[in-house]
Amino acid sequence: MVLSMDMPAADRPLSGIRVLDFSQFLAGPSCALRLADLGAQVIKVERPAGGDACRQLYVADQACGDDSLLFHTINRNKFSVAADLKNADDLARVKTLIKSADVMVHNFRPGVMERIGLGYGEVAEFNPGLVYGVVSGYGTEGPWRDKPGQDLLVQARSGMAWLSGNDGDDPVPVGLAVSDVLTGAHLVQGVLAALLHRAGSGKGSLIEVNLMSSAMDLQFEQFTGYLNGAAVQPKRSAVNNANVNGTAPYGIYRTADGYIAVAMTAIAVLRELLDCAALEPYVDPTLAFEERDPIKAVLVEHLVTAPTATWLEVLEPAGVWCAEVLQWPELEQNEAFKALDAVQEIGEAGQRVRTTACPIKVNGMRMGCTRGAPALGADTDTFFGTL
Repeated sequence: MVLSMDMPAADRPLSGIRVLDFSQFLAGPSCALRLADLGAQVIKVERPAGGDACRQLYVADQACGDDSLLFHTINRNKFSVAADLKNADDLARVKTLIKSADVMVHNFRPGVMERIGLGYGEVAEFNPGLVYGVVSGYGTEGPWRDKPGQDLLVQARSGMAWLSGNDGDDPVPVGLAVSDVLTGAHLVQGVLAALLHRAGSGKGSLIEVNLMSSAMDLQFEQFTGYLNGAAVQPKRSAVNNANVNGTAPYGIYRTADGYIAVAMTAIAVLRELLDCAALEPYVDPTLAFEERDPIKAVLVEHLVTAPTATWLEVLEPAGVWCAEVLQWPELEQNEAFKALDAVQEIGEAGQRVRTTACPIKVNGMRMGCTRGAPALGADTDTFFGTL
């Protein structure tokens, strides 16, 4: 197996772009991380006492040196400057640093940066070409404006928690910070578009994203149906729900030795391939949604009678969309996963961390890196000393 080579830093698409990352936790830092992967020089601007709060956000009690493992992975390949934005001298140095920047990202609550004197209107006066990215929980207007923009809370308010689990179950949140990560990706898109616009016009831009809008955009398929239909929350399937709009057999089923996922497939096809006579009353395609729970109930009883591999040997050659359900230990050892080259090592000797690699390749080369996250203020003298 030949793994992809990492692209040299000087050849990456954003080489020469300077990004100031004032953000904390996940959404803003994940945007800055991707910009760093693509070659930008990213400088975290952190408060001297404690820095980014994510430094102390431990997941499964895992640490890397003095900081959390989570901080180390999402802030890899960045630099750190410590500055108290309430201190006049530090603020002056930060403003000078902003003059040298191409992009600036923050996720302070609405109004905070304006009170400090670092709102878009203020900084655009001395750096009119700056691309200024803002992450908020719920935008800058409305009654939710000042509420905490936190992933679980956004999942709750957006209706997303009512899409997972079976009908009759309590609301089920997605098991990861999906709104945070997606919002960071949306900010990357906006920043890249603004940099392209600046290349032609010389003008900077204000790019605003918020977790709530990103959560709703993620639900565009289901929410569009709601907006143009009965205006009621969609009904989850009572049996093996996997998509509130999905027809049978869409779901995950227990087998004799594990689980199998089965996606969009004609019931008549399954009837023949699985030799399941109990599906005969449901082969009419118009019944796949109306009778999805009875159809799924039949499959629940049938698929548990044989191992996963047996069903895959029947279904995959026939072109049925299906897959074994893996846990991470199985996934990591799978040759197909290894071929993706999706894991990299970062950090210094004695503090090496295995983590996900940037999923983007350019001209067949990875945007990988070996540099871990910076210690708090590690580069303050370097960058402030050049001002």
